[in-house]
Amino acid sequence: MIEVKNLTKYYGKGSSRFKALDDVSVCINDGEFVVILGASGSGKSTFLNVISGLETMDGGSVAYDGRRLGDMSEKELTKFRRDNTAYIFQQYYLLPHLTVEKNVKMGADLAQNKDFLPFIEAVGLAEKRKKFPSELSGGEQQRVAIARALAKNPKVLFLDEPTGALDEKTGRLVLDYIIHLQAKQGFTMIMVTHNSNIAETADRIIKMNSGKIVDITENAGKKTAYEIGW
Repeated sequence: MIEVKNLTKYYGKGSSRFKALDDVSVCINDGEFVVILGASGSGKSTFLNVISGLETMDGGSVAYDGRRLGDMSEKELTKFRRDNTAYIFQQYYLLPHLTVEKNVKMGADLAQNKDFLPFIEAVGLAEKRKKFPSELSGGEQQRVAIARALAKNPKVLFLDEPTGALDEKTGRLVLDYIIHLQAKQGFTMIMVTHNSNIAETADRIIKMNSGKIVDITENAGKKTAYEIGW
C-alpha cells in the first residue's frame, strides 16, 4: 500500500512562491489501477513525481508498506526506485545511440529479465527493433518508452499521459495491452491524464484542482480500452 499523508510541495521563491500540492492525503492499494484527473496546473503531475520519489516533498509523508521515502538517503531512494518502480513520461527519454531493442533491454536488465522481446512485439514494433530513435516517429518512440518500462516488471508503474502522442488506433492498442498486463501481473498502476474517457478503465478516479484532491470515485463499471470514447 502507498500511504500519502498531508503532502505539501512548493515551487518558486519569495513573492513567486506557490503551493503546488496542498495537504494531500490518500491511500493506494496494492494491485490497484488509479487514474488522476485534472486540468493543466492542477498538481496531478507534481503529485505523481513526488509519490514516485522523483521529486522531494516539503511537508507530509509518502510510505510504501510502511517505508517512508523521506527517511531514505539518496542512495537508498535510487535503489528503491530501481527495484520497485517504473515511469512512463510524456517525454520519451530514449538513448539516441541505442536501437529499439537495446533501449528496451536496458529496462529489462534492471529486473534481470531476459524475456523482453514480447514487450516490443506487443506495442507493434517488432519490425523496427533494430531502428534507432531518430528513425522513428514520435508515437513510435513513445511505444518504445512504454515497452522499456513494462520490461522492468515493476511493482508500481507510474504513467504521465502515456497515450498523448499516439493516434487513436495505436493508443487503444497500447492502453489495452498495459491494462491487461497490469491485471495479469498485479502491479499497482497510477496514471495521470486529462482524458476523462481513459479514467473509465480504472478501479478508482482521483480528481485534483489547485493542488488538492477534490473528489475520489470508485469505478463500479470499468470499461475496456475499446469501449471508451477517445
